[in-house]
Parts: sequence; structure tokens; C-alpha cells
Amino acid sequence: MKPKLLLLIALVIISVIVLANTILVVDAGHSAVIFNQITGGLSDRDQGTSILIPALQKPTIYDTRVLTYTMSAAYGEGETRGDDALEALTKDGQVVKLDVTVRFHIDKTKLTDIHQNIGVGYIDKAVRPHVRNLVRLAVSAYPVTEVYTEKRMEIQNRSFQELEPKFKSNYLVLDEILIRRVTFSVEFQKAIEQKQIAQQESQRMQYILERERQEKERKIIEAQGEAEAIRLKGEVLASNPALIQYEYVQKITPGITTIITDGKSILSIGDLVKK
Repeated sequence: MKPKLLLLIALVIISVIVLANTILVVDAGHSAVIFNQITGGLSDRDQGTSILIPALQKPTIYDTRVLTYTMSAAYGEGETRGDDALEALTKDGQVVKLDVTVRFHIDKTKLTDIHQNIGVGYIDKAVRPHVRNLVRLAVSAYPVTEVYTEKRMEIQNRSFQELEPKFKSNYLVLDEILIRRVTFSVEFQKAIEQKQIAQQESQRMQYILERERQEKERKIIEAQGEAEAIRLKGEVLASNPALIQYEYVQKITPGITTIITDGKSILSIGDLVKK
């Protein structure tokens, strides 16, 4: 190959490399921090295309969209593989594990500050440690029974209030924090199951006792009714003794209309009742 051709190829390669380092393309939802390697100064550029000075200006791209960071016990669900759930201690000393998601974005007005003071590793340096620390503190103010019941939203709101200024001091804006799942130790789960079984048994016994109470009341009412019927019947018989003969005859021969008394008298049933 001729020397002139080799030189031409080399010039083309160099030109391509220089051109690649000269043109900066920043995608939508991103911003760039430009570092001047001579002066040490920083500047930022928004999305679009711009020209850089090769070997002088070095760009670093930041994602300025709303980002989501999840810590979860489920494999592959969070940003860290394996069990990455947040472990905390409740007010009454119970260990709970929480799946937590935070949504946040970089404060674009502080882009050069985050680059200079924290850098691209802001998630590991600022987001993750503050979330784990302050959510633990929020959980520690509540007994375990409240963590998974009515106080769960309150813990979430309290965590947000504590985290928001921490994010701001690290040039980040906290949009939302979600406590998505709460799990407990095996021992506590067994205790909950036993309590539920005991409650179900208690409810069953209450049902049985209530049924027996109702049956007792029914029998009392029934007995009172029978006693009242006997009393009324006694009063009627006392005032009309002939009814005894009438009932006796009706039991022996239902439907009979007349009877013979003392071997001589013939009485109709109607006459007997009137006596």
C-alpha cells in the first residue's frame, strides 16, 4: 500500500475521532455537565446537540427524568439482585422487613453542584443510605401491630417528611416514597396465626353460647306460656266443673253429642258446657 494512501486513511480515522469528541448529543430527559480540563470550571448543557473543544471539554451525562429506586425482598424486583428489603426494628422490638420504592429526580438548577460534590454515584452515596436510615427511624416509633395496619400510611408520610430535606441537601427532589410490602419474622407470623385461630374459636364459642341463651329463653317463654294456660284452664274448670266431664268424654269418644249421667239423665254436650 502506498504511503500516501496510508496517510490519507490515518487522517480520516483521526478526523472521525476528533469529530466524535467534538459533537455532543444530549438526549431528551438528560443534561450534560461540561468539565473544562484546563480551568477546572463546570458548565451545564440541556438536551440537544452542541460543539465541544476536543481534549479540553469533558462531558458527563445525567438522567434528569423522574427515577425509581426499589429495595425489595423479591429477586429481580429491585435494583439490587437478591433480598434487598429494608430491615427495621419496631417500637416493641419486633423485626420487620419492608419493600420500599422512592421516586425522585435531579434538581436541574443544581446539576453542577451534584456533579462536583457527589458525582454520578448519587444513588449509592445519597439516595440509598438516607432511605434506609430514615425509614428505619420512622418504623421504630410504632409497635409492630401498627406497622402493617392503620399506621402504615402514616409511617410512609413521616418517612417522606424526614427524607425530603435530606434529598434537597444532596441536590435531589423527592417525589414519592412507597412502602409496598411488610413481612415479619417466622415467630411473629406464627403468633399472628395462633391469635387468628384463637379469635375464630372465641367467635365460635360466642355463637354457641348465644344459641344456647336463645334456646333457654325460648324454653322459659314456652314454660311460662304453658303455666299461664294451665292457670287459665284451672280458673275455667273451677267456675264450670262440668267441663271436666266434657273433656273426659271427648277423649273417650271424640265427636259424641250426648251422654247419660247417673244412669238416668241424658245431656247434650252443649248443655254440659253451659253448666
